[in-house]
Amino acid sequence: MRIGARKVSRPPYIHLLREVRALGYSAVGRRYGVSDNAVRKWLAHYERAGAGGMSDGQGTRAADSVPRAAATVLAVSGLTVIVLAAGQGTRMRSKTPKALHELCGRPMALWPVAAAQEAGAARVVMVDAPARPLEAVLGEGVELAVQPEANGTGGAVIAASSHIDPDSTVVVLSGDVPLVSAQAILGLARAHEADGAAATLASTVLEDPAGYGRVVRDDSGALLKVVETKVAGDASEEELQIDEVNTGIYAFSGAALLDALPRLSADNAQGELYLPQTLDILRADGQRVAVHVVDDERLVLGVNDRVALARARALAQTAICERHMLAGVSIVDPASTLIEVDVQIGQDAVIEPGTQLRGRTVVGESAVVGPHTNAIDSQIGAGARVRMAWLEGARVGEGATVGPFAYLRPGARLGEGSKVGTFVEVKNSDIGAGAKVPHLSYIGDADVGERTNLGAGTITANYDGREKHRTTIGRDVRGGVDTSFVAPVDIGDGAYTAAGSVITEDVPAQALGIARAQQVNIDGYAERQRGERTA
Repeated sequence: MRIGARKVSRPPYIHLLREVRALGYSAVGRRYGVSDNAVRKWLAHYERAGAGGMSDGQGTRAADSVPRAAATVLAVSGLTVIVLAAGQGTRMRSKTPKALHELCGRPMALWPVAAAQEAGAARVVMVDAPARPLEAVLGEGVELAVQPEANGTGGAVIAASSHIDPDSTVVVLSGDVPLVSAQAILGLARAHEADGAAATLASTVLEDPAGYGRVVRDDSGALLKVVETKVAGDASEEELQIDEVNTGIYAFSGAALLDALPRLSADNAQGELYLPQTLDILRADGQRVAVHVVDDERLVLGVNDRVALARARALAQTAICERHMLAGVSIVDPASTLIEVDVQIGQDAVIEPGTQLRGRTVVGESAVVGPHTNAIDSQIGAGARVRMAWLEGARVGEGATVGPFAYLRPGARLGEGSKVGTFVEVKNSDIGAGAKVPHLSYIGDADVGERTNLGAGTITANYDGREKHRTTIGRDVRGGVDTSFVAPVDIGDGAYTAAGSVITEDVPAQALGIARAQQVNIDGYAERQRGERTA
């Protein structure tokens, strides 16, 4: 018997090739206690013996493909992915089910769903609790299975058994391990199908494997057992030296899984059905249980409390920023920037420090956003400039400028080249192309025409105490400072309003609207005031 990867014995060609593809020569050498050159010689030996042309299932030589795991082209037809998310997560200390806790703009359990869909799964099944809290957030094409009682991971998969095709490959994921990637799912499914095993366990190698179940292999490289290490004495000293650990992610032949599930036993301290027991059942039946190494420590990053959620969020945020930067976006200070997973950003856009882009925000090419800007479910056009502003449900046209200290509320729509400046609030209003609202103004429920300029202190009084009314301001209007438009009111194209006016009636096109009290000057007023104070 070979314990883990510590005994120096040459593994089977397929197993060795997959490990080198996933980890590289040096890491595999460390696993087997040999140099990276020794690993190369092992592969060369297989090549000379003719193994390379027949065993990797891809028609490529090992030397041509190592270590590029992406070169794998094995097909995965009819892949089914089951996501287990029925747990309540008591350690979260929350009224919200654990699976619904937000992670970079997406409920945690929907991260593995998105990865499964990206991997091209033909069927994605979410296992939910009896109250069905996840039903409202599941997207199109995701099937729901309900686990009627909290009876373990095995019980969860049994609840989804009606969704399992005996002829399909089935990958089982945990909803509280959100950072699994599409590549990891595809790699596991492909390795499972290439091996022809009844089940395949996904493992990874950790520098510090303390607390994780160690993977012990037999002489063929298949799984012999998983040794738990959480309680002293569960594992021998030799087993504790193993650095390959169980990720808790599995692939099954659909038929083998359906055959093993009814034979799960709840004869344990918790009285629950555990999915890993299916591996023991399949091995006892004489079927092969393979191990597939994935070079991704995020596969063991489970979220059971808010501390772990924060760690996962930090990793996810780093990955999101890196994805955008590699696509041609400049993020000046990723550490102070928050970008949620569904945000889209165009090439050559610049995201300044302290900026948060949330929801389904879209930023166009060459736009500059920030510093210290929050945009939620908003669209920022190409070449626009948004500084120190808060946008929610707003649309900023190409080349427009916003801020600093502007507030665009839902329904604010700024045309191309328009400007909303300092301390301006806009709500449910259209600001036409080239129009300007430079500072200290409130524009609500209004239509402002192209090239109009509204002076400082402009207010649209849109509410009469019972109903909202709309203000219509035409093109090329010049509004004087401190003008109030009492809706409903219509200002014609090219009209002017005098400073300090309270406009309560329509102003015709090209006219000047003046609505203010007649100025009266009282001569000698200051002298009389002084006399009254001394009397």
